[in-house]
Amino acid sequence: MEGQKVAVVTGSSSGIGFETSLTLARNGFYTYATMRKVEEGKSKPITDIAKNDSLQLQVIELDVNNDKSVINAIDTIVDERKRIDVVVNNAGYALGGALEETSMGEIKEQFETNFFGAVRVMQAIVPIMRNQKSGKIVNITSMGGRVAIPLDPFYHGSKFALEGLSESIQYELEPFGIKIILIEPGAVGSNFWNNIKTANKASSNYPNSPYSQLANNMSEAFNRMVQNAIHPSEVAKVILDAVTSDNPQLRYVVGKDATMVMEARKNMSDREFENLMKKQFGIQSSIDR
Repeated sequence: MEGQKVAVVTGSSSGIGFETSLTLARNGFYTYATMRKVEEGKSKPITDIAKNDSLQLQVIELDVNNDKSVINAIDTIVDERKRIDVVVNNAGYALGGALEETSMGEIKEQFETNFFGAVRVMQAIVPIMRNQKSGKIVNITSMGGRVAIPLDPFYHGSKFALEGLSESIQYELEPFGIKIILIEPGAVGSNFWNNIKTANKASSNYPNSPYSQLANNMSEAFNRMVQNAIHPSEVAKVILDAVTSDNPQLRYVVGKDATMVMEARKNMSDREFENLMKKQFGIQSSIDR
């Protein structure tokens, strides 16, 4: 189709990426649903839906951790469609574990996917968008990109980093017609929860870890969060609204839980919010003991 807008979504095998790819394709975008490994087991669910619904959706391989894979995928897309209008940086995972129980290798892997993976994709597509004088870059962070909880320091570190980078580059890219959009969901019902990794030392040292009680508290809190999680299609709808807006906001908070937490953070002092979070996760300070 002449002039049809082209969207690229990373991490499309499940969850937010899966639903976003389908939502964009259903709303007129020629969509490249990318995933780290294109295997029938992973690609079949989305390709079956695309085929049954006659969607203009194509699955291609793109590993955000690999320079060559990113460049090859973006080159293929530009060769085929001559443009890229929307990129959704969604690939990511969470690494649980206390700071002292997490190895440098595990920490680097977390940042490699969540932060540097998004940077790789952006560096590949910014020149394309700059030359066409338009484009929207959507970075999926989290309410965890603005508010942190215990035993997730490197997940939060990677998401805070992506938030800061996004806020900075909006100024350098806006003169070229490129908009930066941050999507900050709360708890989302997807494979994200099943794919949470735990630092090896934290797993092997449990229950003798000095953080075992906190880990138990966090496990109970996560169970409550999952029960109230929104469907990833709700996030996809917000992404669609953002990328089809002529003047999108920088940040979109998604989900009642995220909205409530953000409001509390905005209206409370640091100490008040800290006390709220400690109560939420059953944390006693050394002064209280």
